[in-house]
Amino acid sequence: MPNARDTRMNRLFHVPLSPFCRKVRLVLAEKKIEVELVEERYWERDADFLRRNPAGKVPVLRMDGRTFAESQAICEYLEETCPEPPLMPSDPRDRAEARRLVFWFDDKFHAEVTSKLLYERVNKKITGEGYPDSRNVKAGAQAIKFHLDYLGWLLDQRRWLAGDRMTLADFAAAAHLSALDYISDVDWNRNANVKDWYAKIKSRPAFRGILADQVPGFPPPAHYADLDF
Repeated sequence: MPNARDTRMNRLFHVPLSPFCRKVRLVLAEKKIEVELVEERYWERDADFLRRNPAGKVPVLRMDGRTFAESQAICEYLEETCPEPPLMPSDPRDRAEARRLVFWFDDKFHAEVTSKLLYERVNKKITGEGYPDSRNVKAGAQAIKFHLDYLGWLLDQRRWLAGDRMTLADFAAAAHLSALDYISDVDWNRNANVKDWYAKIKSRPAFRGILADQVPGFPPPAHYADLDF
């Protein structure tokens, strides 16, 4: 059942291929919180947007009469105020592991992979910053192999990334990987465990909005929205 709250004024200022925005969108959808999606050209540093978040970054969530910025702060707010279904484990040790993996993707994976592939190939063109740096693209293509192997190792031992239940760690990982999959930068045949995990998570109703994204000038590959690859 939808959460008992007035959702008419909820707005998420976002960019479709931003993994940080996608993470928040997945949490909102999983918790059945309706929001109006507003695409924000954050690189233009519009005065109204900077009033919402002086850092000039997305996502920004307008909800409950307040404005929230930074994806992890938003996700924690949603988890605390809309606890069903839970996306963080009840055990403190398991929570620590889930948080570790969220930061793994939003920090290490982002720096080594997402920023080297997605930002070079897509963001630079959209924001008018020039052409991709081939050295960065090469480095990102090499680094993603290590990360996929690490995910495969985790999934050898666990049903989901942080344990036996799906958590925010899975959404953080899926947010980055789905954005990269949109531009065909994930070798799903590298590890069967990772491919099975992603097929399972992208089959969830919460993923429908992500799979419907269309970015002008960048059509997704045929397998992107295929639940069976």
